[in-house]
Amino acid sequence: MRKTSAFRFVILFGLTVVAIPSKSQEVLSPPAKAACKFAGGKTITVAYSSPRMRGRKIFGDLVPFGEVWRTGADNATSFVTKADLVAGGKNIPAGSYTLFTLPTQSKWILIISKQTGEFGIPYPGEQFDFSRIEMKLSKLPSQIENFTISFDQTGASCAMRLDWESTRASIDISEKK
Repeated sequence: MRKTSAFRFVILFGLTVVAIPSKSQEVLSPPAKAACKFAGGKTITVAYSSPRMRGRKIFGDLVPFGEVWRTGADNATSFVTKADLVAGGKNIPAGSYTLFTLPTQSKWILIISKQTGEFGIPYPGEQFDFSRIEMKLSKLPSQIENFTISFDQTGASCAMRLDWESTRASIDISEKK
């Protein structure tokens, strides 16, 4: 009888432990999306994983300056456009791409890669780059805990913004006419 009671206790305790959410089950870099819709209905969609600062120094430490960054966490950041675009004076045909960035203290470069469907690291290499475009860099008024990609739409263009820590990197994107 004691063995049966002890066995039941162990089973119930085990089920209780499994049922209680723990910090280790928390998603550290949840999936996120951003989109921009042009007047004609064509869209840009970005899918990425949104890491958290969690008290860490980000740029120049977790994300080293002068090294290609996957622009998020986990899977590579996808960039799908249904429209032909112009960004930083460069033409980008409709299609699916992967975004990487090359951050430095004074400027950021957006890397649009033709290689798609990969995990975020390692960077597949320059041979897969479709284009490299300089981004505008600015300081945010306060720190941002969650890495965020968003679009600010004004008329026929969208400003894609990458915000994290106290940094904003942005680029104007418009539909090619």
